[in-house]
Amino acid sequence: MKLFKISNGKLQATTTEIPEIKPNEVLVKIKAISLNYRDILVTEGSGKWKPTENRIPGSDAAGKVIKIGNKVTNFKEGDNVTSLILPNWETGKLNTDKLKDSLGGSDRDGIMAEYVVFPENALHKFPNYLSFEEAATLPVAALTAWNAVVEQSNLKLGDTILLIGTGGVSLFALQFAKLAGYRVIITSSSDEKLQKATALGAHHTINYKTTENWIKEVLKLTNNKGVDQVIDVVGGSHISQSLQCVKSEGTVSMVGVIDGTSGVIDTGTIMMKAARIQGIETGSTEMYNNMLRAFQLHEIHPVIDKTFAFDDTLDAFAYLKKAQHMGKISIVL
Repeated sequence: MKLFKISNGKLQATTTEIPEIKPNEVLVKIKAISLNYRDILVTEGSGKWKPTENRIPGSDAAGKVIKIGNKVTNFKEGDNVTSLILPNWETGKLNTDKLKDSLGGSDRDGIMAEYVVFPENALHKFPNYLSFEEAATLPVAALTAWNAVVEQSNLKLGDTILLIGTGGVSLFALQFAKLAGYRVIITSSSDEKLQKATALGAHHTINYKTTENWIKEVLKLTNNKGVDQVIDVVGGSHISQSLQCVKSEGTVSMVGVIDGTSGVIDTGTIMMKAARIQGIETGSTEMYNNMLRAFQLHEIHPVIDKTFAFDDTLDAFAYLKKAQHMGKISIVL
């Protein structure tokens, strides 16, 4: 079978035999993969994401169950499933033990192969109206947005949420915020993307490249009070800009590190506004199940920007790194 490994600091194509399974494992024929910014951090060996040599990267995949071990009870051959990035976080609050064995990172191999063996708790069935390509976008981007906008949010009907950018997490957050009845403001450097965001349900859009002071525009839209919550996918020093947009006792949910894992943060504004900075780590299996019920009920469809063939995975990574996409980037097998 074909697969991709990180060898000598580079992502490289190779081949190997289809793996065997243990009694509590499931063999899945991968049909689609979705990329996340985390995959760049892993393949480039950044900080805590640095993998061991010959690590298979990637966390988000959808496929069909080909074979099950004799102790597997939740799946059968022919089931359509997605991966779960944090299989040990099944329910309850997050702790360090539940972060162990995350797919495609420093702990264990991921999903960038034609066939992948999963422990039973690292898989979940998905609604049958979704394609494999759509389902593959759910394990990280959708679940992170769901956790931030629904599970961890204290917003009420009619409250205002600010979404930074139009990448995968931000667009899922837009779709969930619309379901929850929030007033949505979204930013982008592209008017074309903002038009599409409006079609998805955004109430207000701001082009931060062409607007002289986009933060002032956010405040204007909220009668200078600020928004109730910001979903910040940028991280780094950008957190200080988000703090300027949030109201007193509002929340800045940090869901990404596109701008790096460190930066200068205006702690004075945090104190003066009694603002809350909240880190969001994907979510649990229980949250994933909650989210899929919402998908099924409302027949939500993920936004996919571009699709690549598995042989063109390196091109898909290069496209992701340009950060010009809207929604998700997919790879089909």
